[in-house]
Amino acid sequence: QVQLVESGGGSVQSGGSLRLSCVASGYTYLTLSMGWFRRVPGKEREGVASINTAGGRIYADSVNGRFTISQDNTKKTLYLQMNSLKPVDAAMYYCAAFYGSGASLDTDRYQFWGQGTQVTVSS
Repeated sequence: QVQLVESGGGSVQSGGSLRLSCVASGYTYLTLSMGWFRRVPGKEREGVASINTAGGRIYADSVNGRFTISQDNTKKTLYLQMNSLKPVDAAMYYCAAFYGSGASLDTDRYQFWGQGTQVTVSS
């Protein structure tokens, strides 16, 4: 069973940066595509960024150019570098994964989810 544990959330002022991490375990090397999602209370979960097994990346338009998704396969860790944060970026951020080779922002494709890490951005 794949397990995902996020960390790195916190409070930051508008324009600041945070780096989220997600440590994965219980899977075969290089068989997972992974992504970051976020949810604001009262709204549906939103895809933020995804990376496939070949390192290809996709981003939501709202974060493109400000956020960067990356992974360290030796550490089985997924990262989300968030720069130029805005109050609208405040949310619970989730790491997710599925067995497959393509990157995706579609929540329905994802089989495994972490518990989330909270990001707060003050204006």
